[in-house]
Amino acid sequence: MTATAQLTWPECRNVRDLGGLPTIAGGAIRPGALIRSDNLDRLTPAGIAAVRAAGVSRIVEVRTAWECEHFPSPFRDDPIWRNTPLSDPDDAGDPDLDMVVQYTSQLDRYPRRIAAAVGEIAKSPPGAVVVACHAGKDRTGVIVALVLSLAGVAPDVIAADYATVGDSTMDIRTVIGVTAADPLLPELEPPVAATMLAMLDHLSTRYGGTAEYLAAGGLTPSQATALITRITKHDRDER
Repeated sequence: MTATAQLTWPECRNVRDLGGLPTIAGGAIRPGALIRSDNLDRLTPAGIAAVRAAGVSRIVEVRTAWECEHFPSPFRDDPIWRNTPLSDPDDAGDPDLDMVVQYTSQLDRYPRRIAAAVGEIAKSPPGAVVVACHAGKDRTGVIVALVLSLAGVAPDVIAADYATVGDSTMDIRTVIGVTAADPLLPELEPPVAATMLAMLDHLSTRYGGTAEYLAAGGLTPSQATALITRITKHDRDER
């Protein structure tokens, strides 16, 4: 697996460009096409400038409307910003459930919301797309995994990237600076590759695969093609 690039966006702590991840067909994710991030409300003016310098054309926030109101993104009034929550407003979830159960339950309950978030990436103007949530691990991890899977990245590569936090595999609570004052991250668990592998296996066994799941949720064939085209490259693209 090719390591993804940690980006410096002060004061975000879990930002990576997914460029370089290989696809099964021999291509790779295009650098500067897909970026995953924790909460952008942390950004300093220097961090905001770094986002602009990265050529970001779309920010897909998968946080709830409540989170976006109480932890507002500095881009919330910018046309590049989209909020596409992955669950209903009154769904608080159950943080005591096993992470695999949490992920698969979200997939089963909200296929249209999840496909809509993926569709925002497909519909984005040319440039880098950022997928962001509060910690940059769970909701961002689910959407990024689906996008990478649709683009042909192997499950073990997706899982290995998911298990990486920042530029290492250190505890995510340390990386993002979790404190007791943060009401959204009281029991944040570190990402484990086996969790993502189990989620991807669920997609395969229950729905026939990622493409089939997203299509059932409303992602159109043209959107799927556009997404794959915008984030992947092959050797011939460099000639």
